[in-house]
Amino acid sequence: MRKRIPGDVTIALRQVGAGQPDAFARLMALIYPHLRLLARSHFRHEPPGHVLQPTALVNEAYLRLVDHDDHKWENRAHFLGAASELMRRILVDHARAHRAKKRNGGQIAIPLDREIVGRDEGVVDMIALDEALDALERLSARQARVVQLRYFGGLTMPEIAATLRTTVRTVDRDWATARAWLRVRLQP
Repeated sequence: MRKRIPGDVTIALRQVGAGQPDAFARLMALIYPHLRLLARSHFRHEPPGHVLQPTALVNEAYLRLVDHDDHKWENRAHFLGAASELMRRILVDHARAHRAKKRNGGQIAIPLDREIVGRDEGVVDMIALDEALDALERLSARQARVVQLRYFGGLTMPEIAATLRTTVRTVDRDWATARAWLRVRLQP
């Protein structure tokens, strides 16, 4: 078996995990463009005119990642998956705060594509989606993680399989099952 040579991001992640000074700054210099793409991916699912912008989302995620005590990310895909989950949480927190400010409890709708809702473009409340993902996580944590990494994180099936330490075939099955479950759960 051929030994895999770690890339710059993996080396930086190991340095962060080892607590090396300035390692997080080096990591962010390497990964920032990827985080921007990830944030833009999250905003594909947001309605136009959102108060937050991708740069603000990246900055907020960065601050939370720096404050995180457990820096044990194994590789680029694992780190980006964690960052994507964090960005989703930030957007959900923002949606909840926005809803709380409105007296009528107005909903913040996000467009979802055919992969999730089974039609060309559905609109689902961000909080409803978060609640559905939480319910899915109680049923199958791995399926919920596959949805998070694929839909919000934009990872490929092989990257998800590597992150979850499973096979691409298992990830494909989990993705199909989770999509079907979410379609039923998120029907208007």
